[in-house]
Amino acid sequence: MDGILLGLETALQPGNILICLLGVTLGTAVGVLPGIGPTATVALLLPITFEFDPVASLIMLAGIYYGAQYGGSTTAILLNLPGESSSVVTALDGHQMAKQGRAGPALATAALGSFFAGTVATVVLAMFAPPLADLALKFGPADFFSIVVLGLIASIALASGSTVKALAMIVLGLLLGTIGQDQFTGVPRFTFGVRELYGGLDFVSLAVGLFGLAEIIRNLESRHSTELVTRKVQGLWLTRDDFRRIRMPVLRGTALGSALGVLPGGGHVLASFTSYSLEKKLSKEPKKFGTGVIEGVAAPESANNAAAQTSFIPLLSLGLPTHPVMALLVGAFIIQGITPGPNVINDEPELVWGLIASMWVGNLLLVLLNLPLIGIWVRMLTVPYNVLFPAIIAFASIGCYSIGLNAWDVFAIAGAGLLGYFLIRWGCEAAPLLLGFVLGPLLEENLRRAMIISRGDPSVFVTRPISASLLLLAAIIIVVAVLPSVRKKREVVFQGEDD
Repeated sequence: MDGILLGLETALQPGNILICLLGVTLGTAVGVLPGIGPTATVALLLPITFEFDPVASLIMLAGIYYGAQYGGSTTAILLNLPGESSSVVTALDGHQMAKQGRAGPALATAALGSFFAGTVATVVLAMFAPPLADLALKFGPADFFSIVVLGLIASIALASGSTVKALAMIVLGLLLGTIGQDQFTGVPRFTFGVRELYGGLDFVSLAVGLFGLAEIIRNLESRHSTELVTRKVQGLWLTRDDFRRIRMPVLRGTALGSALGVLPGGGHVLASFTSYSLEKKLSKEPKKFGTGVIEGVAAPESANNAAAQTSFIPLLSLGLPTHPVMALLVGAFIIQGITPGPNVINDEPELVWGLIASMWVGNLLLVLLNLPLIGIWVRMLTVPYNVLFPAIIAFASIGCYSIGLNAWDVFAIAGAGLLGYFLIRWGCEAAPLLLGFVLGPLLEENLRRAMIISRGDPSVFVTRPISASLLLLAAIIIVVAVLPSVRKKREVVFQGEDD
């Protein structure tokens, strides 16, 4: 309770409320643009937060994240263009509702379901993050090495597409993370005499290029004419029958999302697909799903937003990102001079509890902001994309340059953007690459520290009970993931992303 009161005291400061409002507004504004999505939105807007103090910076980034998720549902409903994979399911019934003249109730359902799920999941976050952090303080270097391995393996198993390609992306990310000076000896590695690489690849430039610029190039290449179903959204308030129909789907979606959000890799995607499948199985008329039933919007949106909040649990308690956006937040922690991990809750209580409490504020602001201003977001969808993308690239480049006043960072955006584009063309996901890049130094540090403590004896990883259990779990996950029956189910779950 002391932590929650401290968080509310921090989050309700006028300056932090304004920062949170700015975050959710920017997140919604950029997230509503077709084809960008929350990950690219956070990557593009990341540089503007570095001038703030750590608390304000992370409150704003979190606001950008769930604001962009809401913006993605608006695009999915009105244009049938999901901002990211977790919005694919929302588009199935949401767009059909819009075609039937019920765009208002569909958007209201998405907003109210997201608000309820986000509020409940934030309570779950406040309950479970501190005790998990206390448990993590008992971990040694070998245990941390094993838990990072488990996280990387789980992200491979939950990634869409080929398991081999996901593994290759993890390895590539780990290799890119070794560029720069050795953290134990200070010897430059893989710098090829380029002084700008002595500090390693710039995280912000890599993230903006891989997700922001690559997504823009892909959208320009595959740009097809889209038409708004309605240019004026009316009837935003739900009827009594609508409230009755969405009540249980929202509750079930919230519970599923809260549980699955902590899974590395695609927990939020799995949550939205699973909740939709569950509602379809429980429905008396399953054949109506896909034709514009309101339950098909309420369940996945609730699950998606609950998962978005609980994905902060591994980040705040263990310092492990379970999602590309969480990896971006790890980068933000480091740039602000804070080492993410179990000590953060004890060392920076104002930051952690302020961030948690700001999620309640942010979810409330999203409802108050989005429903009355839906007309503005609809008008944004009419702006030609070829007018928007140069401005987006220019602001992202200026933001990255302003961090270190180094032109090399702008060139790095271009290089990472081309790499991200070719990865998309080859059917590879950039998310495992970014997770590998962020977790690589942590993996190497704990591996070498454990080997130093054990005097070079590798058996330390299997003789410590916690480490051995985590490695065994990782082995089971990778074996299960490659089983033919499981692989087929994964393809069925994620096939909507390719569509």
